[in-house]
Amino acid sequence: MSVQVAAIVGLVVMFIIATALPINLGALALVGAFAIGLISGMPAKDIFAGFPGDVFVTLVGITYLFAIAQNNGTVDWLVHRAVWLVRGRIAAIPWVMFTIAGVLTGFGAVSPAAVAIIAPIALSFAHKYGIRPLLMGLMVIHGAQAGGFSPMSIYGGITNQLVERAGLPRNDTALFLASLLFNSIVAVTIYFIFGGHRAARRTIDGEKRDLDKLDRSGSGAEMGEHDATPVAIQLRATPDPHGAPEHSGLNSHHVLTLIGLIALGVGSLAFELNIGLLAISVAVLLTLLSPNAQKGAVDQVSWSTVLLITGVITYIAVLQKVGAVDMVGAGVSSIGAPLLGALLLCYIGGGVSAFASSVAVLGATIPLAVPFLLQGQVQAVGVVAAIAVSSTIVDVSPFSTNGALVVASAQGVDKDRFYREMLLYSGLVVAIGPFLTWLVLILPGWL
Repeated sequence: MSVQVAAIVGLVVMFIIATALPINLGALALVGAFAIGLISGMPAKDIFAGFPGDVFVTLVGITYLFAIAQNNGTVDWLVHRAVWLVRGRIAAIPWVMFTIAGVLTGFGAVSPAAVAIIAPIALSFAHKYGIRPLLMGLMVIHGAQAGGFSPMSIYGGITNQLVERAGLPRNDTALFLASLLFNSIVAVTIYFIFGGHRAARRTIDGEKRDLDKLDRSGSGAEMGEHDATPVAIQLRATPDPHGAPEHSGLNSHHVLTLIGLIALGVGSLAFELNIGLLAISVAVLLTLLSPNAQKGAVDQVSWSTVLLITGVITYIAVLQKVGAVDMVGAGVSSIGAPLLGALLLCYIGGGVSAFASSVAVLGATIPLAVPFLLQGQVQAVGVVAAIAVSSTIVDVSPFSTNGALVVASAQGVDKDRFYREMLLYSGLVVAIGPFLTWLVLILPGWL
């Protein structure tokens, strides 16, 4: 067996092991990179040369900043304001959850983190007010994916840096809009299919009186337990283990954090500053301004995600050095039908991602497509966007972190039945999602 084939087989084996066992794929990838290096006679310095320092800073900076926003109550404040704006209209609640999840990932939250925050609240609303749990859970996940490829997001930052490192044409806005529009269309479709519109005339009993009280008091803490609506009960702030403020009214911590998030957006979009360095700068500045309120934020950085991504990208770099990536790219190109090759890549990304980490799949699939894309037979921007959307839209699978979080958060339902519903829906997405992304994002560029 050649080194190139061994490296590809090793990648497949690592995905299988990481899916079957609770082992971080990034750790496996670093071990795999070491093993391939030994087999091919590659020195350690060449293996480390593939370590993505820019991606590391992006991951740490964005998740650190988001941890601060969560600790000081800024995320809770945003949830309060969003629900208050719809004035208790039940039909609008799924869209509130969709939007909040999208905003969180758009500003840098890891998708599972956003779903972990919003899903329990969303599924609780679904149980209390007769909204179909499957609808509410899917709205949360698709919302998180809708914002998942903004230039400030984890997915967007990783994908854009992979594209730039590969020498392919980069279009941050096109990537973001592709995910945003695709997931929004899916959300509209499932909203009507699963009956979200049927609640258009229903409102939460007493919402005007109690939401007005909530607005005046800032947190609803002054309301009695018996006259508070379920909205106020659900959104009442809880003590933060890291010392964050306990109320949900707008305070100095929230204002500073919101200014920081706006600065992050303006700096990265308008001035094209490095998103990772900018995010960690904002995070450190917020920590200096309020060190006690930000206590413990560093510990909440998604270190497992950092290890996963940097490990997989390091392994892919080793694959490139030994010629495995060129071999796979040549195999796809040899099909002789560029559109078919692009469709195959979309299905590879979607199929694997349904059972593995989406960020890891992105880190592996896009580099595998580079030799094929450099030939210029299809538009690289469209193919990258299609692979990105195909690899993340399948995160509704109960085998993925997002899908599992929704299943775990469901209330008042038969969990086995709900699990089967999620599995059936995710099967449909895996079957037709990659084809639709190919049809919408790749085929028009060819024609």
